[in-house]
This record gives sequence, structure tokens and C-alpha cells, in this order.
Amino acid sequence: MAAALLRRALHLRRVLPSPAVTAAAQRLAPTFSTTPAPTTSQQNAATTTIDLSSDESRRRLLNRLVYRSKQRGFLELDLVLGTWVEQHVHGMDEANVRALLQVLDLENPDLWKWLTSQEQPPEDLNSNPVFAAIKSKVTDNLTKHASPETRSTPGQPWVRGWDDIKKGKDGPKYGNQ
Repeated sequence: MAAALLRRALHLRRVLPSPAVTAAAQRLAPTFSTTPAPTTSQQNAATTTIDLSSDESRRRLLNRLVYRSKQRGFLELDLVLGTWVEQHVHGMDEANVRALLQVLDLENPDLWKWLTSQEQPPEDLNSNPVFAAIKSKVTDNLTKHASPETRSTPGQPWVRGWDDIKKGKDGPKYGNQ
């Protein structure tokens, strides 16, 4: 009889949720609201507070900005932005930090096209001092280190085959094989 009671108690324990599970389920239950969800840039702007009052808060903010600029997931931007931000972020005031946050909130493909002059950036971005400085650095580097024959014309995408030089010689005529 005791064994039967023990089995029933174990069965009830498996069937009935514990208070911790019930509380977790209530927290995870979907809630429906009529307000639209904030966009990613709105979330970033809301969660990134600019506190330059103490040395520790300034250090943390600047480290966060360097990390965001180096870990974008777009290798070219990781190198360009990460290097520029690492060199200039320590001398920035609050207005330039806000301008940098605006640049960091942009989408990778758009930002790359705007920095490399493949497309014209929006007017509000042209007035951003951080964007202008990064763009001039990219333009200077392209002028110094890339021959004009390898660059596409302004307003045109850079996507070309890596074996374009071989076309017509001994290489394949189609594709990047």
C-alpha cells in the first residue's frame, strides 16, 4: 500500500507543474499589444546611454564602441571602422560619440556602399562629422593604394570577378571558376 501511494505521488509530481515552472511559463507567455515593436536602431539608442561623467563609465562606453565597430560581421567594415574608431574614440566628446552611434546603427551593406562611394548617402548622414571623417579616410586609402583601373566608376557596384584580368587570356570565359 505504501508503494502504491509513493508511485501515485511521483506520478502527480511529474504531471503537476511546480511553482517555479508555472512562474516561468507566465513570464514567457505571449503578450499582445497594439503598439509596434521598436526597431533595432531605436533599441540601440535607448539602451546606449552616454555617461562621460566618471573615468570608469567613459572607459566602459568607449570599449563598447570599439567592440561594436570591430565586430560587425562584415570583414571590410570590421577593419575600416574598427581601426578608425580605435584611433579616434578616446578624443571624442559627447556630440561625436552620438554621431558615432548613429554610424554604428546603420546596416552593413548600406554603410559600405556609402563609404566607398558606390551609392550616395542620405543627406543627414553627409552632415555627420564621424561619417565624413571615416569616408575621407576610406577615399584617401583608395587613392593611395588602389590603381584606378581596378576601381569601378562612382555609383557602380564593386562586385566583379576575381579573375577578370585572366579573361581572354588562358582563363575561363565565364564565371569565377
